[in-house]
Amino acid sequence: MSEPLRIGVLGAARISAASLIGPARATGHRVVAVAARDRSRAEAYAAEHGVERVAGSYAELIADPEVEVVYNPLANGLHGPWNLAALAAGKHVLSEKPSASNAEEAAEVREAAAKAGTVFMEAFHYLFHPVTRRLHEVLASGEIGELRHVEAMVAIQAPPDTDPRWSLPLAGGAVMDLGCYSLHALRMLAPWAGGAPRLVSARGGQRAGAPGVDEWLDADLAFPGGATGSARCHMAYDGLEMSCRIVGSRGEVRAPNFVLPHRDDRVVVRTGDGERTERLGTRSSYTYQLEAFADRVRGGAPLPLDADDAVTTMTLIDAAYRAAGFEPRPRVS
Repeated sequence: MSEPLRIGVLGAARISAASLIGPARATGHRVVAVAARDRSRAEAYAAEHGVERVAGSYAELIADPEVEVVYNPLANGLHGPWNLAALAAGKHVLSEKPSASNAEEAAEVREAAAKAGTVFMEAFHYLFHPVTRRLHEVLASGEIGELRHVEAMVAIQAPPDTDPRWSLPLAGGAVMDLGCYSLHALRMLAPWAGGAPRLVSARGGQRAGAPGVDEWLDADLAFPGGATGSARCHMAYDGLEMSCRIVGSRGEVRAPNFVLPHRDDRVVVRTGDGERTERLGTRSSYTYQLEAFADRVRGGAPLPLDADDAVTTMTLIDAAYRAAGFEPRPRVS
């Protein structure tokens, strides 16, 4: 293996244990530092997860010469500002999605990444797992015919009212947290759909007690080749659903959980010849993602995601918000 990445983590977010700490341990990379708003919280986090040391602040972590990769899992509204700061410091950046609060800020992140000349990637980890790769392979093979329709639904039970995902100033909302996966999954079908999809319409519902924050949103899209798409999300659902169904002229292929395939690694193919279920493995999509990111940083291997892709996704998110009667998320003031 090439030299391990030296990673610094912004914040003591719960997600990091699954999204970065575990994968780094599994692949031999180092988590050299963590910073949090509260130093004692960072110290407890470092002790629990075996992080080498604690930085006194986010800025101190970014300035640390030993940190070469910054992982940013902060609240959505803090993605843009700290991605910009990390890139200005010449670091590689793996940012939780979305990369910024809105398309204008995402474009600034893209410019900063170009200026830095470092690797910037939005953490759409699902794309690296064999489940999603298999969905694309089945479509590309022609087994289900030409693409006709795709539907992606990403829904969870409601976080507590105090969760930052319900905060408009912190760029919260169902699309920011969940719908970005649905929209991105549809965008990734462009090679088999005659090009990128365009938004046709959207409708959504506001969270009670959280003006301007979407509890759910459904977006309808159309592809140049004639196929249609439905990208749905719901952040106060009666269960968990993270499904993707691709319908072709001769059959369909479906993943019951394309976002968290380590929980359900099935891909179900149905054609006139019958139905079969393939299992693609429960190794974490986050582990595949970190391997791909490290291959890019260390060896220049190509990545399917970059700062351009992040701007395109954010532009579509903003358009969906406007079409459903919401404003795009504000930047952190």
